[in-house]
Amino acid sequence: MNEPDLRPIVVCLGSVVMDHTFLVQDIVQPPSKNRATGYSLGAGGLAANASVGVARLGGRCIFWGRVGDDLNGKPLLEALAAQGVDVSHCHVATHARTPVSAVLVDPVGERSIYSYRGDNLGTDPEWLPLHLLETAQAFLCDPRWPEGAARALDHARLHGVPTVIDGEKSETRLLVDLIPRADHAIFSQPGLANYAPGARPVEGLRKAIAAGCQTAAVTRGEKGTLWLTAADPEPRVTPAFRVQATNTTGAGDVFHGAYALAMAERQGVAEAMRFASAAGGLRARDGATPTRAMVEELLRG
Repeated sequence: MNEPDLRPIVVCLGSVVMDHTFLVQDIVQPPSKNRATGYSLGAGGLAANASVGVARLGGRCIFWGRVGDDLNGKPLLEALAAQGVDVSHCHVATHARTPVSAVLVDPVGERSIYSYRGDNLGTDPEWLPLHLLETAQAFLCDPRWPEGAARALDHARLHGVPTVIDGEKSETRLLVDLIPRADHAIFSQPGLANYAPGARPVEGLRKAIAAGCQTAAVTRGEKGTLWLTAADPEPRVTPAFRVQATNTTGAGDVFHGAYALAMAERQGVAEAMRFASAAGGLRARDGATPTRAMVEELLRG
């Protein structure tokens, strides 16, 4: 008899990208012709990286994303499935082109990304199997597919499922629409600047709280994560773990995935911020998503 799968379920929705990553000595301005010292091909994208984070850290992740029926689409979903992510409900659009990125990474781990967001992927969210949210313990999305994010956020809230949004850099109008639908808004610094133009970080976070979020935070790299809650509006900082970064690509995405898993496990906000910070730091250190054991070792240290 098979043992029941007791892992918490996190549904993730949003961006999935075929990443072409080049290791370079310098990221130089064009015109130029330069040699890469390394190359890799793999699944990327905000919500997709977060999904891998959920799976590697011990959760059961269901991913909802859109790819094309081109040469990149099927291998991209297969790469996610190989990492333990359930991609059986993803949408493969006909006569469409899958998102791809060229990622240039320098010797200290900083990167420059050139993204193509695909074509003819469709924006209608009617295909989403929203009933699966009713069995989930958390939901995470990014703003790259706003129609799908809005529909799923509303459904999750209706059924009492905790929701997390990756407040990444996007159009202000999209963030203003999506942020109030989420329980936990975790911004990047450019994303928070887009959401609350001209406001100081704390003021931007308070705007998100006033709009309806229970928790608002902004990740700031080595400066740690600034956050506050509706229950306690006093700003707090969760320090970043001291690591030697080799590739910061996807570190923020893994932070979001870890935080969503922590919400699914009913961790407190302060505990979840530290857990997510450890996961994101290890991703930046190694250029790969950590396991639960690795994160717990860093937390103990």
